[in-house]
Amino acid sequence: MISVPLAMRLRDAGLRWQPARGDRFVIPNRDMDGDVFVLSDMTVELHDFPSGPVIGFNGTVEWALDSVEIANALWLPDEPALRDRLAGTFVSLVRDGDRYAVELEVLGSRVVVESADATDAAEAYGLALLHLITGAT
Repeated sequence: MISVPLAMRLRDAGLRWQPARGDRFVIPNRDMDGDVFVLSDMTVELHDFPSGPVIGFNGTVEWALDSVEIANALWLPDEPALRDRLAGTFVSLVRDGDRYAVELEVLGSRVVVESADATDAAEAYGLALLHLITGAT
């Protein structure tokens, strides 16, 4: 799972989310940034309404949160989802001490995306995807 700041950068760069069971997300800017939710069939599930998809919270008596629009939720993609989005550009994941780097092949050229922030594989994949979307490292 990637960090909230990287997830925000990816969303702002244009990464779109099609919610599926098992996806993790946060609800930022509502004093809940540290609470990670998981879509499931029991407590947090996706409802399709004519106005659009809504994430429903079933049986939540601790706080008043019945549902939240998808636009107000922030997806925290996991490693498989990020690798899937990298598709045919992904070449390899390399570990160097406590950091990871991702090698991509873009338009016939090899590119290594590395950062001091990439201290786990998911964050490295997320940074590589951000590079693909925006060209940023």
